[in-house]
Amino acid sequence: MKILITGASSGMGADFARELSNNDNELILVARSKEKLENLKKELDCKAELEVMDLSVEENVYKLYSKYKNKIDFLINNAGFGAYGKFYETDLDNELNMIDLNIKTYHILTKLFLQDFVKKDSGHILNVASSAAFEPGPLMSTYYATKSYVYNLTLGIYEELIRDNSSVKIHVLCPGPVDTGFNDRAKVKFGVKSLSSKDVVKYTLKMINKNKTIIIPGFMMKLGIFGTRFVSRKGITKITYNIQKSKSLQ
Repeated sequence: MKILITGASSGMGADFARELSNNDNELILVARSKEKLENLKKELDCKAELEVMDLSVEENVYKLYSKYKNKIDFLINNAGFGAYGKFYETDLDNELNMIDLNIKTYHILTKLFLQDFVKKDSGHILNVASSAAFEPGPLMSTYYATKSYVYNLTLGIYEELIRDNSSVKIHVLCPGPVDTGFNDRAKVKFGVKSLSSKDVVKYTLKMINKNKTIIIPGFMMKLGIFGTRFVSRKGITKITYNIQKSKSLQ
């Protein structure tokens, strides 16, 4: 199986590569850091092609697709980042870059590779969202909004595929805090214990094998998301603000 992983140089992207590294698979690893990708490749037990590029640049996204059009079986959209702060104080250019990477890149790659998969009636797509997808996110408003987009886009596509009796599978991963480089780029420390990236990846692949569409690692996170059904949206927003405020800037 040929698998394309974005954001592959560290965190969950690198752990997906490690877990999927075997003689039956061939990986395409995409990230900005050539050094990190080359170091990761040394750990792998399968063929791996490295694509060093910034996927927040739209032109690069189309170049990536053009190179691997009709050549992959599994797309893992994992690249992304967040930023912490009041919406009227955070940097606009940084947020627009976040929207480009967290939304536009996912949208383009999902659409184009999905068209290939539908034609051959096989293929898997995993879109990495977040537990942030289920609620408004004061103090990380843009990031939460981008992950809500990914979550709802994926579920809409899922229903279309089901109605068409397609064999193509699409999944969305919605973890809580995960111990990755995300925290450093967002300049934030989580106030609750983060899950291990490796554990999240192993659980995700297990759920994909069981054909689960919405993947939420961790019992407490599942419980917390379920509990939001019984609280008003304004109430959830207040709770989320207090949780966000407990995060300390680095």
